[in-house]
Amino acid sequence: MEVIEPATPEEFQKYYRLRYETLRQPWDQPEGSERVEDDATAIHAMLVDDNGEAVGICRLHMNTPLEGQLRFMGIRKDKQGQQLGNQLMEYLEARAKTLGAMSLTLQARENAVNFYRRNGYEVVEETYILFGTIQHYRMTKQL
Repeated sequence: MEVIEPATPEEFQKYYRLRYETLRQPWDQPEGSERVEDDATAIHAMLVDDNGEAVGICRLHMNTPLEGQLRFMGIRKDKQGQQLGNQLMEYLEARAKTLGAMSLTLQARENAVNFYRRNGYEVVEETYILFGTIQHYRMTKQL
């Protein structure tokens, strides 16, 4: 497994497909809802297996010169629980540091809070409820 930054149309197709399948489709959201306006200015990371298939996705966006934000973390359902998300976190944290970030923030779904805690993030506050059912928490980490 390796983390790549999608660059070709084929890689981005795999990236967005997995983003939809892991973060939108289970809640009956329409295709296209996995994309957001600032995707063009973000750094996208995709964990691929030995066959080049997408296994995990996440993105980094710099909110300010000193603060990055991670969004859209997802691991393919059949690969969850294997600590693969750690590879994406480490990759994007390193990228954020090279860009000058001193901290990272994210909005964690309730079922992912412990994953982020194990990776050094702290809950700052309870925030919003997505799709009427998924509680989110703002979390931060000093780099």
